[in-house]
Amino acid sequence: MADAPQSEQPTPPDHLDHRAFDALAMQEVDPATIDAAIAGEAGNDDLVCVFFWGVDCFNCEMAKKAMLANPEPIRALNLRWLHTNVYEHPELGRRFGLHGIPVFMFFHKGKKLGRATGWHGHGQFAAAVGNARLKAEGKPLAG
Repeated sequence: MADAPQSEQPTPPDHLDHRAFDALAMQEVDPATIDAAIAGEAGNDDLVCVFFWGVDCFNCEMAKKAMLANPEPIRALNLRWLHTNVYEHPELGRRFGLHGIPVFMFFHKGKKLGRATGWHGHGQFAAAVGNARLKAEGKPLAG
């Protein structure tokens, strides 16, 4: 009896779905690499967003699915993205004072400027990015 033809690899479970990370060119970081990644290259003026998430976190998956479903407005924010699984690296959750995930933290030249807790849609996320940019420029925050 001949072997059945090999099928394509099965789709990974949702909690292993990294397509949103790939779509937004998110760099994975861990405790050994996060500080250098946040600081960036000398002279780099990018606003950095660190996406703190966890495996089997329903709200994290909803955030990833929303970003993946409509990535262009997210790309238009011109962020340099990092991501880390805080279930795998709980010391980062403690270090950054996380009490739940997902959390998006914003940094400029290594300095923390703010955060967005949870995913409440693009509008709220874009407003948090806007406030982080204002803070980086030393301007008053938007109301």
